Amino acid sequence: MTQEHFDVIIVGSGLSGVDAAYHVQTYCRNKSYVILESRDAIGGTWDLFRYPGIRSDSDMYTFGYSFRPWQSNASIAEGGLIRSYIRETAEAYGIDRKIRFRHRVKRASWSSAEALWTIEAERGADREPVRFTCNFLFGCTGYYDYAGGYTPEFAGTEKFRGRIVHPQQWPEALDYAGKRVVVIGSGATAVTIIPAMAETAAQVTMLQRSPTYIVARPSQDPFVIWLRRHLPVKLAHDIARWRNALLGLYLYNRCRRKPEAVKHAIVELARQELGADYDVETHFTPRYNPWDQRLCLAPDADFFRAIKAGKADVVTDEIETFTETGIRLRSGRELSADIIVTATGLKMQLLGGIEVVVDGKSVKFAETMNFRGVMLSDVPNLANIFGYTNASWTLKCDLICAYIARLINYMDRHDYVQCTPRRRDASIMPEPLIDFSSGYIQRTIDQFPRQGSKKPWKLYQNYLLDLVSLRFGAVNDKALEFSRRRRSAKAA
Repeated sequence: MTQEHFDVIIVGSGLSGVDAAYHVQTYCRNKSYVILESRDAIGGTWDLFRYPGIRSDSDMYTFGYSFRPWQSNASIAEGGLIRSYIRETAEAYGIDRKIRFRHRVKRASWSSAEALWTIEAERGADREPVRFTCNFLFGCTGYYDYAGGYTPEFAGTEKFRGRIVHPQQWPEALDYAGKRVVVIGSGATAVTIIPAMAETAAQVTMLQRSPTYIVARPSQDPFVIWLRRHLPVKLAHDIARWRNALLGLYLYNRCRRKPEAVKHAIVELARQELGADYDVETHFTPRYNPWDQRLCLAPDADFFRAIKAGKADVVTDEIETFTETGIRLRSGRELSADIIVTATGLKMQLLGGIEVVVDGKSVKFAETMNFRGVMLSDVPNLANIFGYTNASWTLKCDLICAYIARLINYMDRHDYVQCTPRRRDASIMPEPLIDFSSGYIQRTIDQFPRQGSKKPWKLYQNYLLDLVSLRFGAVNDKALEFSRRRRSAKAA
């Protein structure tokens, strides 16, 4: 088995992986790196998901890269545009030449004696074993399982004579024109799929157990379009990015401070979209407060427009069983369907399921604590990108990548080969990594690292606080343990 060495290995060539590569090659120019990608294309999530209507649920001025302006007028962009943007960014900076496709990382083992990660991967369809070593490992795999989404066990699925589809494994040739479709779920995926399918399907029904918050928003931002006409592209992009980041932070904090007022406002906006006669109390009034779960976005009110046009409807009930021709509900009502879409969520997974070993001991992520939202306690030279849940993923991604570049350069200047977060303060209590009530979070959050009750282990979900900490804060935090190469290893 051949073995190659790189200073930095990045796992994943999606939005985060390309961001990490840009920062390493721009700010750590003497460092070699490679990207190991399990699939055969750049794009990550945006290449995997191909269901109808797939789009961003954050504005592209914060979701795009800080270093490469988003130039389309679409503030809320469809998946193909985002996929092209990521690929073109990789090509523009030569990052695409650093990617090893069809390399699935299975195991990463750290040796303190050698100050090295050994990466074991499988290459190609034949799963040929290959091995790499590196000084620093950068996980850019997202936070869910690419192998499949989450589908509850519904009674009677074997009886249904139509097609059952999960959005994560959308069949390329699925024909739903003129068909009756039931979409199970009320999250962002369902809110995206329904207006797209409603354009050609005979009827599309959202079947939800409970309502979610849905907010209409223009797909284009007139203010940004005006900025572009009068300012250089980069300056216009930076202004739009800051304005939208701050506006998002303000709205999130308002939801936390005055949840009842915000709840009333969102429900009233839905009533205005659907009319006074629509049963908004049943179908669009959630049981939880805004931002206890992520808000769903309807660009140009497309979801509401599909309902008003009679092409889509919403049913709030629980499933008793699937039948030969559809679904029977607890209320006794039956929904006829030719196709049932189970938009029932994702399976969360840290680091793409890679087994991580430190000095011969397997790391149990649930026993670790997240340092600054970047590294894990007692795990050396490993960074993992985990973006915001209450704002654009890329805002946090950019901060993490810039911080790691600073950290690598700091270690070089002081001849350090190992950097390990250590939880020494006994007063810091563990808390769940994400404070969200969403089902996909609650199902697996106990398998993820914890956050701490105070900094630097606390995740604030706040761009301004993270900007101060990660972009301008000192790298040599007292919670970090730095080590130089051991003499015995150096002699060897």
